[in-house]
Amino acid sequence: MTVTPPSAGALPGTARGVEPDSEAGTRRRVLDLIAADGPVSAAELAAELVLTPAAVRRHLAVLEAEQQIAVHEGHAPAGPARRGRPAKRYVVTAAGQATLSQQYSELASQALRFVAEIGGADAVRSFAERRVRDLEVRHADALAEAGADPERRARVLAEGLALDGFAATARPVPGAAAIQLCQGHCPVQDVAREFPELCEAEAHAFSRMLGVHVQRLATLAGGGHVCTTNIPIVPVRRPAP
Repeated sequence: MTVTPPSAGALPGTARGVEPDSEAGTRRRVLDLIAADGPVSAAELAAELVLTPAAVRRHLAVLEAEQQIAVHEGHAPAGPARRGRPAKRYVVTAAGQATLSQQYSELASQALRFVAEIGGADAVRSFAERRVRDLEVRHADALAEAGADPERRARVLAEGLALDGFAATARPVPGAAAIQLCQGHCPVQDVAREFPELCEAEAHAFSRMLGVHVQRLATLAGGGHVCTTNIPIVPVRRPAP
């Protein structure tokens, strides 16, 4: 009996052309990290995932070929200048966001169109506000334990949103008394593109939850690679007794 040797690079127990689950799982982790921390470099991803740079670059090449990630064309991160060509930094594309999302949004869009048709724009805004009330209630206890410090509250909120699946991080703004709440994933991104009231209501909720006036700088629905909310962390001065 003639035994046909496996093709070069094939793993034992896998059919030709079928990717092992571990490979797909690792690639999903890479995509999740880019959504949460992007713009991020291959070296940073390798350090976070405890993988070799070559392994990470291989996954990045696949994700880039599938148009799920793209090289960020913005400014380089703050820090000391380095010699040589700057490292590529990656962000998640709209196609990548669709991959991260696990819910089909057309039904939600149809429902909101019906709400707008029956009750007008005020009804849509009321729905959006009602939706974020659940968010406020869910994180109320954690924020109460965080105390009154705005920076601490912002970080606790980011941790809670990350657990909710928003790929959220809190990033200090160099040279400014502010912190940026970044959400690398939004489950209602496609719906919010048609109904920005959802984004506005979320920003209002953040203001109430943190006790400061926040400013939305970018949204995934608006074409940004991440939802960015600027949060001032200057303690509120109280009048002396």
